[in-house]
Amino acid sequence: MAIFASAHAVDMKNDVTKRIDEVFGAVYNNPNEPGAAVLIMQGNDTLYSRCFGLADMVTKAPVTFATNFCIASVSKQFSAVALLQLAEQGVLSLNDPLSKFFPEFQAPFFKDITLHHIMSHTSGIPDARPRNDRNFVLYSNDVTSVQYMRTLNHLNFQPGTQYEYINPTFQLIYQIVERATGIPFETYMQKNVFDKAGMTTCRYFEPDRNIACLAHGYVRDGKGVWQEYDYGEESFFGTKADGALYCSINDFVNWERALRDNKVWTAATKRLAYNPWIMIPADAEYGYQPHTGYGYGFFVQDMPNHPTHVYHLGDNGGFTIYAGKIPERDVIFLFFSTRPDIDRLGMVNKVYSILGFQ
Repeated sequence: MAIFASAHAVDMKNDVTKRIDEVFGAVYNNPNEPGAAVLIMQGNDTLYSRCFGLADMVTKAPVTFATNFCIASVSKQFSAVALLQLAEQGVLSLNDPLSKFFPEFQAPFFKDITLHHIMSHTSGIPDARPRNDRNFVLYSNDVTSVQYMRTLNHLNFQPGTQYEYINPTFQLIYQIVERATGIPFETYMQKNVFDKAGMTTCRYFEPDRNIACLAHGYVRDGKGVWQEYDYGEESFFGTKADGALYCSINDFVNWERALRDNKVWTAATKRLAYNPWIMIPADAEYGYQPHTGYGYGFFVQDMPNHPTHVYHLGDNGGFTIYAGKIPERDVIFLFFSTRPDIDRLGMVNKVYSILGFQ
């Protein structure tokens, strides 16, 4: 049942809208600064929708629901879905070791690290990408970024025993898809993921690619002036399988519907993806919330006496993203921002509380 399906629906919705406006308006109160798009839906009913501020401070283009944001690590769920599809088809198994796809990786422990481990951030592989070459840090791709694994000689822990969120293991999916199928990663994703989901404008970032309605990320410099901060400024911005997908709120709604209605996977596979394979400890560097674990490309929060929240965060350059849902209530909550100086989860949790979902 929709949250506003009652005799007092109009008054309730107006009150809720005002209270949510106050949450976001406290930050996005200047139309000439970097902004955000926020959409909350339950089924086909819109509970809240509003855009704030600018997508591009040079052209002064405002944020709209057609604006394409870099969704950063939210991109990981798309890569995870690709591997899960191939597992459904028997092309590969989630128990396959990395050594099957990367015989050039020399260490024997790659025989013990599986696709399950890399998708659940339990591989033990350290992020040992070299940082001494600034050009490499700024412009490396999914292939060059993981070359350090060829000669890697240690793990941080035994695979499957701990959680450690790192990006390079998801970057491996770029080559795994290609080596398992013989199809370029981008081609596979377009045909088998984006097209099946009815996504028409999302694109992976490439330096020479024109993306319609493109947003830029921004951060304040030491003088308080907003400066562009994305490709060419942020480290490892252009790697695709873990973070360089540009998507609009409009297109992401289609994605959420495709996940819900099993257009890109089976119901059984969805249960695997939304299963918290490992709980996130309080001292984790990224992703901790109470009662939260990690599935395959998704954070999963199971608070006692509350419906399960499935979501992901995205942080890349100035982009700050939240893409979440409560499957039991058919609720989706999308919050895409072009600035990072916000308490994202604090704002999200306040809104869920206002809606009675927290």
